[in-house]
Amino acid sequence: MVNQKRGLILGATAAILTAVAVTGGGLRFSRSQAFFQDNPKELVDEVWQIINRTYVDATFNQVDWQSVRRDYLGRPYGSKDDAYKAIREMLEQLEDPYTRFMDPEEFKNMQIDTSGELTGVGIQLTKDEESNELTVVAPIEDTPAFEAGVLSKDVIIKIDGKSTKGMEVEDAVKLIRGKPGSKVTLTIRRSSKEINYPIVRARIELHPVRARATETPVGTIGYIRLTQFSAQAGEEMRDAIKDLEGKKVNGYILDLRSNPGGLLYSSVEIARMWLDEGKIVSTVNREGEMEQQRASNRALTDKPLVVLVDGGSASASEILSGALQDHKRAVLVGTKTFGKGLVQSVRGLGDGSGLAVTIAKYLTPSGRDINKNGIEPDVTLQLSDDQRKELQTERDRIGAFGDPQFDKAFEILKQEIAGSRGTNAKR
Repeated sequence: MVNQKRGLILGATAAILTAVAVTGGGLRFSRSQAFFQDNPKELVDEVWQIINRTYVDATFNQVDWQSVRRDYLGRPYGSKDDAYKAIREMLEQLEDPYTRFMDPEEFKNMQIDTSGELTGVGIQLTKDEESNELTVVAPIEDTPAFEAGVLSKDVIIKIDGKSTKGMEVEDAVKLIRGKPGSKVTLTIRRSSKEINYPIVRARIELHPVRARATETPVGTIGYIRLTQFSAQAGEEMRDAIKDLEGKKVNGYILDLRSNPGGLLYSSVEIARMWLDEGKIVSTVNREGEMEQQRASNRALTDKPLVVLVDGGSASASEILSGALQDHKRAVLVGTKTFGKGLVQSVRGLGDGSGLAVTIAKYLTPSGRDINKNGIEPDVTLQLSDDQRKELQTERDRIGAFGDPQFDKAFEILKQEIAGSRGTNAKR
């Protein structure tokens, strides 16, 4: 069963290279699969109509969308595959990597995420809007790609020796996916280097939240790492904060590095655990209509907070970190975030295929549009490629002393804790 509230996705990815991206919800199957089997032209028109009603850009990328309909409905279609090809061609005119068509197999794979179990190599992949290259948003922790050493911002130039030049994300996904235990070789470009990564596919169970209490010279602090805004993330985050509050921590470090995003409602739910009042995010559609999500006076803690971000922190991560920064609830440490400020709606089509459509952009509480711009941290600390590689090789160091960005976050948290104690003493 798919929950209605899972219909909006915020991942920076065009696909997650496991079995699934983020689930779609509120699926609408307007006509029977048999109808579309016999009438593939109707499927083309259904997609056109959805874009016409809901797409975020009323100019359709300066394309005459009515003319597009006349063109594509004037063509003969002998099969569903012909219709699928035409739909993808039609959507390419929008030049939006996040608005995409999925055939029934791709769409089914996309929905599996609610189970929390994935099969693949464990990377989030997108097509860079400027270079048109297949780019890694982030590897998922404890997956084959992460263990192999793939990094955020790596460009995949070959898959098993086949060039990815001009390749669509969906086609790359088909090449990279496969049975657990089988191998795929990704050739990536990092800076000026080309590196081959032979990776063995695996079945992956995801738990988006990891937390621990750490004893320090300023008392116990809580460390929470959030790797994805999945359906399970809110519940796991709530449990982590409550557990750490029970251990009387003095402050928190929240690690959003390499978190590519996920579900809109999940980011809002988690923001409410840290913010007691105020706006969290605004979404704006093509008519300029704004919907706001606000805090609900139910924050679980008001203790000092430092948030770690980097170039792999995208979309839902940027909603959360942007809200915390705008309200001065947290100090952000690390590097500029990915810069993906668009919201997609995912829906099922009549023949079992699916469509992800960019329907809105989001703004932080202060009105910042971070799409393509990202969020600048309050304190910038860049890791070298070697340092990033060392952290992936020695994973126990991530979020621990010896991780340079964590060390900086702790240094700032100490100051915040001292400041909060001083303020409390004056009361």
